[in-house]
Amino acid sequence: MAKIGQFIGSEDTDYIQHNPNIGDGLNNLGNALGELAKMGMLMVVKTNHKVLGEGNFVLSISEGTFMQQHVAFYDLFRVENNMIVEHWDTIETIPAKADWKNSNGKFGF
Repeated sequence: MAKIGQFIGSEDTDYIQHNPNIGDGLNNLGNALGELAKMGMLMVVKTNHKVLGEGNFVLSISEGTFMQQHVAFYDLFRVENNMIVEHWDTIETIPAKADWKNSNGKFGF
């Protein structure tokens, strides 16, 4: 978080957040992540499986923990003038392997 200002502008209009639980702008992102941290609900990325970029879009596919669950993170960023200006995400719980209905998993690409 100490370096996030290098990637997202400081004005609320500099960053559009499509997660309905987090407001637009760097301040709202920082506040949301700070509140989660206070509650012990850290968002921890353990493995980056793939980063794909085309044009001004970058997709990051990662694995880690959120709300004390094993999860897959899919984050789509739009970049403009070397800064993140827009973000979409989904976080999905990864079930225990014994509960999988197939052998593909979340990262079998």
